Amino acid sequence: MDRYAVIGQPVNHSRSPRIHAMFAAAVHHALTYERIEPARDEFEAAVALFRAQGGCGLNVTLPFKERAYALADQSSTRARAAGAANTLMFSSKGVFADNTDGAGLVRDLRLNLGVTLKGARILLLGAGGAARGVVGPLLDQEPALLVIANRTAARALQLCEALRASGAITPLWLSHCQACGLEEIPKGVFDVVINATSSSLNGSVPNIPPSVFGPRTVAYDMVYAQSTPFIEMAHNLGSLRAVDGLGMLVEQAAESFHLWRGLYPDTAAVLRQLRAESV
Repeated sequence: MDRYAVIGQPVNHSRSPRIHAMFAAAVHHALTYERIEPARDEFEAAVALFRAQGGCGLNVTLPFKERAYALADQSSTRARAAGAANTLMFSSKGVFADNTDGAGLVRDLRLNLGVTLKGARILLLGAGGAARGVVGPLLDQEPALLVIANRTAARALQLCEALRASGAITPLWLSHCQACGLEEIPKGVFDVVINATSSSLNGSVPNIPPSVFGPRTVAYDMVYAQSTPFIEMAHNLGSLRAVDGLGMLVEQAAESFHLWRGLYPDTAAVLRQLRAESV
């Protein structure tokens, strides 16, 4: 039976095994999907062992996405643009790396939540592996402005430079992208504010101006929990629509499943079931 897994630190909370089991059942595929939680200095060895034991593919979560990309013999355009991978596929040709995070985020925003991204003012908080994977797909949606704000402005600037160097994003759309520190976020309400930091996992929130939120702002936390510190902050500051990242998790998983199995599963049914189980 084909073996897949999610690898990260920590990973015991991951809902990916449940999601991929539901995908597999829906399309009548026989496979196994497990969790792997190596020590931080044992990631590469854990990947090599899983592959040697016949593993077919891995989903990669924090903090290993950039190291996963470094293992690839071949990679997708979106993984190269991000310099990070959340999906690995093993074959006789070697290790193929992809990054399905951005596609998953965009699909959740557009299809599940009905958010218009074209012409929107978007604020992306964070410049780590989670942010790296979504900048390109967000720019592909032709926003009026995409601001990448990070605690240290230098890292946000490095992310923009890496995108420019990758050649995966046209100079025209890169001109719609700005990088800054949290204290330098442009004034005014944003249409979408996306939290790509790990702050909610630590029980904290990014130190951002309250003015970025308005009643029609969609506040989106990539962490998947019905309520997070970021979601609570957004509600308290006037946003009437604040959501977690469960839809993104399901949609990026479907992209990975399609890469591995050649079929795109029905995500709506899986998302409905997961929401019902969370109540």
